[in-house]
Amino acid sequence: MSVPLPASDAGPRSRLPTSAYLFPSSLAVHLHLRAPQPTRPPPPRRRLVTTAFCAAVSSLERQDKRRVRMAAEATLQETGMLPAAPGVWGIAAVWQQVRGPVIVPLLRLSVALCLAMSVMLFVEKVYMSVVLVAVRLLGRRPERRYRCDPIVRDDAELGDAAFPMVLVQIPMYNEREVYKLSIGAACGLSWPSDRVIVQVLDDSTDPVIKEMVQVECRRWESKGVRIKYEIRDNRTGYKAGALREGMKHGYVGDCDFVAIFDADFQPDPDFLARTIPFLIHNPNIALVQARWKFAVNSDECLMTRMQEMSLDYHFKVEQEVGSSTHAFFGFNGTAGVWRISAMNEAGGWKDRTTVEDMDLAVRAGLKGWKFVYLGDLMVKSELPSTFKAFRYQQHRWSCGPANLFRKMLVEIARNKKVTLWKKIYVIYNFFLVRKIIGHIVTFVFYCLVIPATILIPEVEIPRWGYVYLPSIVTLLNSVGTPRSLHLLIFWVLFENVMSLHRTKATLIGLLETGRVNEWVVTEKLGDALKMKLPGKAFKKPRISFPRIGDRLNALELGFSAYLFFCGCYDIAFGKGYYCLFLFLQSITFFIVGIGYVGTIVPN
Repeated sequence: MSVPLPASDAGPRSRLPTSAYLFPSSLAVHLHLRAPQPTRPPPPRRRLVTTAFCAAVSSLERQDKRRVRMAAEATLQETGMLPAAPGVWGIAAVWQQVRGPVIVPLLRLSVALCLAMSVMLFVEKVYMSVVLVAVRLLGRRPERRYRCDPIVRDDAELGDAAFPMVLVQIPMYNEREVYKLSIGAACGLSWPSDRVIVQVLDDSTDPVIKEMVQVECRRWESKGVRIKYEIRDNRTGYKAGALREGMKHGYVGDCDFVAIFDADFQPDPDFLARTIPFLIHNPNIALVQARWKFAVNSDECLMTRMQEMSLDYHFKVEQEVGSSTHAFFGFNGTAGVWRISAMNEAGGWKDRTTVEDMDLAVRAGLKGWKFVYLGDLMVKSELPSTFKAFRYQQHRWSCGPANLFRKMLVEIARNKKVTLWKKIYVIYNFFLVRKIIGHIVTFVFYCLVIPATILIPEVEIPRWGYVYLPSIVTLLNSVGTPRSLHLLIFWVLFENVMSLHRTKATLIGLLETGRVNEWVVTEKLGDALKMKLPGKAFKKPRISFPRIGDRLNALELGFSAYLFFCGCYDIAFGKGYYCLFLFLQSITFFIVGIGYVGTIVPN
């Protein structure tokens, strides 16, 4: 005996269980089970519902689970049996309305743009690799391209007059842990004592540290070293302001060249003897840049190993290629020697961006000056070993170049003193691809667009775009640090996390908003985490962990949840192509999000 349905169920405003609005497939089953017996002819609307269910079942035999769900939804919506309801189903209805005409075209455009940027980055990496191999095969070392005969005392009467006057600048700010190392290394340079002046530019705000630095300078002065301790009333312009003020002192007028070392850099005694000859014998050279060597703490933790891989590629490939092809590259702000006359012609130090070193290099390059990079001359330095310090450093290094590109694009394009090819190299290769596209495509493509295509199956990415190009680029990036090749997967995942902050900083620099001129001095730890006891090995002190609220990074945790959801969705409804990558990337974001990365500093 059949039980007649209530009249309210047969009307257009039928009430359905809550699960029917959340899961359309359960709605189809619900409606089918409530279908009347054959003895009673069903109303036309219920017959349409039954047809919809049968269509979904037949689709199940031909398609996967995700296509069944989509087919059932579409068919039931055509019948009018899925009325708009508040809450979850209301959002789902809006999503279905904007998905086809808005979301899908935008996502396809994003994929096309990301693929175009990926190709640009791939071509740039291949180009630099080819140039580097050619330089190695042809032996185009700086010593063979430029005259660099060592300085000798030809005339005994002249004595040390054959050696030019050199100024050594050491800018520092509250460098309690490393000030002795840098001052000691600068005072130990092998150069006639009457032909070199060491200038310590102390912007420290801690009076105790200022007194310690001043005492150290007096100690070296008592040994016969010409060392000057300079301070100023404010920190206007930060590092650029300190260097600019340091060049205004009267004794600087007697100097021909200036060597610059940050407070954590320790040059070898022969540094000046190997760099100054390039400047003496080649009057068209303005800068000689040495390579950074991360011998201080590169093995301290996994994060410092990741930094070493990225920076080794920059120095061994990017700087080498720029020096060999166009005699131009970005000054690294330290471990370099400048011709003072070239600095003055370029306009000196400017504090309009957070990359005053790159600003000066670009302006000098546009004046026609040449730069030389010495890859076999290395200066020991320290890497940021806390994630907070590393994140601030990367913000400055990403925001500054983008902001400088915004300020100097027109000036570079209108320049008449350099060739067209050099202008193209500076605009396209140096700025656009390496400083902007490289950051944006890494984050947007791999952390936003690829996961979104899982939720929007209508948009597909060709295999060469998400497998072949990234694999080749990753392998080319690894040539700088062969000893860390086994860490390549960890490096890729960590770089994707850091691309979030680099992309944000790049956009801030391009749009010139927010923290565009934020300058946070990179914290140096030195031996702060080690305590040497007489007759005993080094021991780490008892560590008081920071509060959990201070260690959490909400942005990383949010992307971890997003990637984890997309990975689960790919397993449940997708083809499962990306789930492994998404889960690994989600775990990496989560680890960084809870602050479990880098060295933990005692409170």
